[in-house]
Amino acid sequence: MAIRSRLKNSLWKWRGIAIAAPTISLLVIGLRLIGALESLELAMLDQFFRWRSPEPTDRRIVIIGIDEADIRQYQWPIDDALLTKLLDKVRQQKPRAIGLDLVRDKTDNAGYPQLEKLFKTTPNLIGAYKTSDLVTSNFSVSDIKPPPALAQLDQIGAINLVHDGDGRLRRGLLSLSLPDGKAGLSFGLQLALLYLDEEKTIPLEQIEQALKPPKLRANDGGYNRIDVGGHQFIINYRRSLQGFQTVRMADVLEGKIAPDLFRDRIVMIGVTAVSIRDWFFTPLDGGLGSTRILTAGIEVHAQIVSHILSSTLDGRAAIQSWEEYWEWLWIFGWSLSGSALIWQWRNVKVKEQKIQLLIMRSLSILVLAGSLFASCFIALTYGWWIPFVPAAIAFIGGGVIVTSYLAITAAQIRTYFSRYLTDAVVKSLLETPEGLKLGGDRRKVTILMCDLRGFSTISEKMPPEKVVEILNIFLGTMTEAIATYQGTIDEFIGDAILVLFGAPIYREDDAARAVASAIAMQLAMRSVNEKLAQQQLPEIAMGIGINTGEVVAGNIGSQSRAKYAVVGNHVNLTARIESYTVGGQILISEATYKEIEDIAKTNGSMEVEPKGVSHPISIYDICGLGGIYNLELPSLSDSLQLLPTPIPITYRILEEKHLGTEMFEGELRQLSPDGAEIFSDQDVPVLTNLKLHLQIYDQDQQLEIEGEIYAKVLKHQKPSQTVLEHVSPSRQTKPIYVHFTTVPNNLKDWISQQTTV
Repeated sequence: MAIRSRLKNSLWKWRGIAIAAPTISLLVIGLRLIGALESLELAMLDQFFRWRSPEPTDRRIVIIGIDEADIRQYQWPIDDALLTKLLDKVRQQKPRAIGLDLVRDKTDNAGYPQLEKLFKTTPNLIGAYKTSDLVTSNFSVSDIKPPPALAQLDQIGAINLVHDGDGRLRRGLLSLSLPDGKAGLSFGLQLALLYLDEEKTIPLEQIEQALKPPKLRANDGGYNRIDVGGHQFIINYRRSLQGFQTVRMADVLEGKIAPDLFRDRIVMIGVTAVSIRDWFFTPLDGGLGSTRILTAGIEVHAQIVSHILSSTLDGRAAIQSWEEYWEWLWIFGWSLSGSALIWQWRNVKVKEQKIQLLIMRSLSILVLAGSLFASCFIALTYGWWIPFVPAAIAFIGGGVIVTSYLAITAAQIRTYFSRYLTDAVVKSLLETPEGLKLGGDRRKVTILMCDLRGFSTISEKMPPEKVVEILNIFLGTMTEAIATYQGTIDEFIGDAILVLFGAPIYREDDAARAVASAIAMQLAMRSVNEKLAQQQLPEIAMGIGINTGEVVAGNIGSQSRAKYAVVGNHVNLTARIESYTVGGQILISEATYKEIEDIAKTNGSMEVEPKGVSHPISIYDICGLGGIYNLELPSLSDSLQLLPTPIPITYRILEEKHLGTEMFEGELRQLSPDGAEIFSDQDVPVLTNLKLHLQIYDQDQQLEIEGEIYAKVLKHQKPSQTVLEHVSPSRQTKPIYVHFTTVPNNLKDWISQQTTV
């Protein structure tokens, strides 16, 4: 259980990362498997090629280009006699290999016999052919037949080029499958083999090993289920500022080149004229950092030859790819990095300026993103094609998912926050520059405080779980009533609620809304007690005090912990006014009354002198509110029922918490479940606390009921004519209305019987 608990706590602590990293990893891997990221990854590979540092020109290769000027001078296609002359001049300089990337499959030309003789006497000459009858459909489809004489000598190589979906040439061929089932060597490989045959300083085993690069698989690098017929590889394009050394055909024919230019080199003859359209897109063409638009076909083959020679003789890396499971781990690692970075920010407590925080966070993102870019870029330099785009999406996506999760969590918190504040208040706190700053400002606020009467006595007799159940029902219902009138719940204080009207948003009708909210809260107590009765919980009653005055309102506390609150003597005065209330009563200060005087309905007013106040103040007993609110509480006297026979009582006055010694006499004339009308010879001030002693003989049950009721004098009232008829004219009694605050169970049952008759 302890291990399970620790695991659960750990998962909760890192829940954002636990959600984000696997989710975005599975999504990216899924996109990778269906090929959705292939074009982006190939484009990024091209950009890496273009951004690599320039390399020295490969001096082992010389291209004889037939350009536009040559075509205008010698016409196209060049005849066999001219080609014979060109090849003769080339072989006189003793190159290691000659590659002829020209169509020469016709034998009916006048100059062909001389050309055929040269073909048969030049063992280091390789002719070109192209076939469409291949396993793969991605190869070029136009057939080019080889020169017959060279075909008989097996001095030919395939010039097929593999096009990716976007038309670029990234893959080369070492060999391909011919229709007769044999393997045909590529044009570039044939030339490289001729060059390596004369390389005496390199062991044969090393050459053979270098000529067996890893065969490209269908899902290597950024590819997805490509056709890998033949022996394909990724061409490690050489990016040199001057390109391959190239001379014009006319310069060779006219002897304008150095006499040893071709010695011990590979000479490749092909078309570079744009009009012939033997041009292709390669990773070096277009994009950032490139000045090229297209690459001639003969230069593409030169890149393949250079790739083979460099990897064999110079140790230049051939491009390889990871196994799929390593790629998946790589993707997951970056999703973990992105989500962990954003997740850690949620707990950052920064006292510096916001601009410093923004810079710090931006730099951390840039550092990690730069690390991803640098690792992929440097890896390519060493021959490893590591997926950049899936990792980048995983990195960014992990951060986005965590950010979204935090945003959703913040929205939930905002929803929870809205239980206590209106949406307008939440918006003011969270979406204004000053909303969450420490400090406050002086403003006029109407403060409402409510408290349950006698709840301490109830809670002492019940288990804590039941007490919480009562409070949840009470506070939940009151919250709805407060929210209806746009009040700001500042604090729950046990069974009391402190509500603000006018902070943080001030409105002209703050006092009216506060009183309307108070009436709605008292009316809602009926539904509260109905819910409590259904759960066999005791009834409760609430008193409300309201005051209006200037306070300081704002965020109070420290940088690590603060709350929105109001401070000032008017807050304390509100609590004092509330303390005079009994269950079901609303008392407001004179300042609040002046704000709503035109629409207020009261049971009268009284003067009190609360603790901490230097002079008496008037408070008003609210029973309704007119105008647009049209709210009214049940009348205090409407529920009173005349008793058939007055019931004599004795009572004593409570001063503070001390019971007076003098005993007074009186009579109960009218009774309700919440209070009674008492006639007494004494002039008892309003809000006086009394302890009533009753001794009654219940004829129905044939027993004597005795008990003590605690009550508060609410008002003096003029007796009704019906009551006066039962009062002796000789007695100078004064009727007062008292509200019961504590009633013992035996008397509560008796009162219920009397008031339901």
